[in-house]
Amino acid sequence: MDGSLFLQSLVLGILLGGLYALLAAGLTLYFGIMRVVMIAHSAFLILAAYLAWFFHRETGIDPLFSLVITVPLFFAVGVLMQRLLVARLRPITLTMMSVLLTFAIALVIEGMLGFVFSGTQRRIQLGYSGASIEVFGARLAVVKLITFALAAASLAALYAIMKYTRFGQALRATIQHKEAAQLVGIKTDRVAGYGFGLGLATAAIGGTALALDATIYPSLHWHWIGPLMAIIVVGGLGSIPGAAIAAMVLGIGQSLLQIPMGTTWAQTIFYVALFATLMLRPQGFFGGRLAQRF
Repeated sequence: MDGSLFLQSLVLGILLGGLYALLAAGLTLYFGIMRVVMIAHSAFLILAAYLAWFFHRETGIDPLFSLVITVPLFFAVGVLMQRLLVARLRPITLTMMSVLLTFAIALVIEGMLGFVFSGTQRRIQLGYSGASIEVFGARLAVVKLITFALAAASLAALYAIMKYTRFGQALRATIQHKEAAQLVGIKTDRVAGYGFGLGLATAAIGGTALALDATIYPSLHWHWIGPLMAIIVVGGLGSIPGAAIAAMVLGIGQSLLQIPMGTTWAQTIFYVALFATLMLRPQGFFGGRLAQRF
């Protein structure tokens, strides 16, 4: 691999890692707040991608503007889903039963998309879809730069919410120790609902970003759930910074391996990293006290 090809792969890996970090952020929130393994997260990503495609087809407007509709919609759906479904699960079997519940939701979403839009592959064609710019000798697609910028802005906003708002402080307290948060007057059930909605809102943003640069079809979510689960395990269950670091490392690793191994085999890095983490450090390489408690 020569220097220019290495640089090209490295930069693309960074851009891909930023997208992975955004897509995995919601999964980390679900588990951190309620120990919920949200199998349906990737299905909501594809649902958001379809809504962005449909919005563009019907209006002719850039699909990024669909976020004005999908982000609050997904937030509301997340709050309702937590209060009407997840909160009714027994705490002692919550993690296991959440897998079954959200697996069923994923199947419902997939079936609904197939019924409404058929199984035909869809792709958004924009004026800048084929455009690229040169950065230090590397050719970068404008779409990938836009998705990375969207991911970076979203993660920065999520960090600001978690760090500097009263809701974020209550959410972090609920994640760190639910019983202690209740003792100081935090209404953890309400906070959990809003936190679940926030996680699903990240799916709306991630799905829209995905629609800009990918061909979508109803069963595509099964392609994504494995790598995203691997990212949050490697990063440390419940650790948002850990998930972001793991996403960046694995994204770069995947991009570099695509040259000698091809696209399909390069994705095995996620599963190799998952197995290595479970054998060597089950709490995750970047997980703290929260992951160890699990």
